[in-house]
Amino acid sequence: MYDAVIIGAGVTGCAVARFLSAYKGSFCVMERAEDVCTGTSKANSAIIHAGFDAAHGSLMAKYNILGNQMYPELAKELDFAYKNNGSLVLALSEEDIPKLEALKENGEKNGVKDLEIVDKERLHELEPAVGHVPVAALYAPTAGIVCPFGATIAFAENACENGVEFRFNTEVKGLTQATDEAGNVYWIVQTANGAVHTRAVVNAAGVYADVLHNMVSAEKIRITPRRGDYLLLDRRTGGYVQHTVFQVPGKFGKGVLVSPTVHGNTIIGPTAEDIDDREGVDTTSEGFDDLMAKAGLAFDDLPLREVITSFAGLRAHEARHDFILGEASDAPGFFDCAGIESPGLTAAPAIGQEIANELAEKLGLEKDPDFKPTRKGFINPKALSLEELAELIRKNPDYGRIVCRCEQVSEGEILDAIRRPLGAKSLDGVKRRVRAGMGRCQGGFCSPRIMDILAEELKIDVADITKLGGHSEVIVGLVKDRV
Repeated sequence: MYDAVIIGAGVTGCAVARFLSAYKGSFCVMERAEDVCTGTSKANSAIIHAGFDAAHGSLMAKYNILGNQMYPELAKELDFAYKNNGSLVLALSEEDIPKLEALKENGEKNGVKDLEIVDKERLHELEPAVGHVPVAALYAPTAGIVCPFGATIAFAENACENGVEFRFNTEVKGLTQATDEAGNVYWIVQTANGAVHTRAVVNAAGVYADVLHNMVSAEKIRITPRRGDYLLLDRRTGGYVQHTVFQVPGKFGKGVLVSPTVHGNTIIGPTAEDIDDREGVDTTSEGFDDLMAKAGLAFDDLPLREVITSFAGLRAHEARHDFILGEASDAPGFFDCAGIESPGLTAAPAIGQEIANELAEKLGLEKDPDFKPTRKGFINPKALSLEELAELIRKNPDYGRIVCRCEQVSEGEILDAIRRPLGAKSLDGVKRRVRAGMGRCQGGFCSPRIMDILAEELKIDVADITKLGGHSEVIVGLVKDRV
């Protein structure tokens, strides 16, 4: 029997697993997909919010502030990309300035430091690319950007190295309580691969979190998938903006942003559309038209010719518009991490730490003196000096063979992505770890070689390699018999 089963291997579930691994116990993460970070966590704005817009007194506000404060140290401990670049919220007219003042007041109540309303002249000093329309901005220097794949994978790898088990392609079908001979209550987790027993369950299932919650609790919740379209620009636009640039928020969220990424791209988005399909990540031309029109209000010369890909993500919007956290009142041992929409990426480490501590208290877990809080990330040859790179290649020639030309990713990096704990098993798994296929050609040239490497390492036929697990085979037929 496990002490705790965490359902969902997104950033929140993996953060819970990482902090829970600091305790002695038997823990398991169950994920319906073939890898970590395949749902909401993989398709978002990749920003660490300062915390000025979450309603004062809400759980969103509390964990936004705590998570924002945790990221710099966690990025060092777990070796993932993070940058404190600050954010700006633009007033597009004089009528918007009271909204900036209200955001500033709310942020200060929440505990955000160093908020400042800047005039048009100061705004253009901070962000020269901003166009002629904006008249002022709220400046939040504590905001940041992060790689959501990198953070999630770092939490997961560190948890795995500290003994947490991960089960992929394991969809949860049912949850029931039972009592053992000593009268102790436990949970039976029914999955597509059989049943497991556990003393506690953590529900971190993203857009499916209400389905699991409503299986066990009479206090129902309802999550609506909220789709957002994004445009990603080539790394040649690196430096176009320095800060994450918002517009004054509306009823559907923080509006369209333009932001740098930690890898040197520029991201524009998201739109906001409530849908019924929990897998509805198809993009729309209407969404892109909306993005370009709104972003064009803030910038006069967006380099839209540099768009290299588009994508859509889903936010798990709960009707009360706040996080639902902690033990369900009528389901002892069932802990929710539900309704984790923006600022969920920012809040994830703080939520993970809180839920892990609550579980430890509930289950009587002791701290593990052998817990290893650090993790070494992927070798990045591009960050090495010429002398260091030459030495690396001398020791391992795989790092001298470039596979992905756009992102200059070597065979050594791809092998590392596959061979590490919880290693990649698909093209997207490799891409999320070392960026092979993330560049301008979007894998058009390097995918065949990556498929060969995956097949060799996983000891499977190349025709069985998928883009993202499940039924996403790349090779769907042959024009002639293979020799």
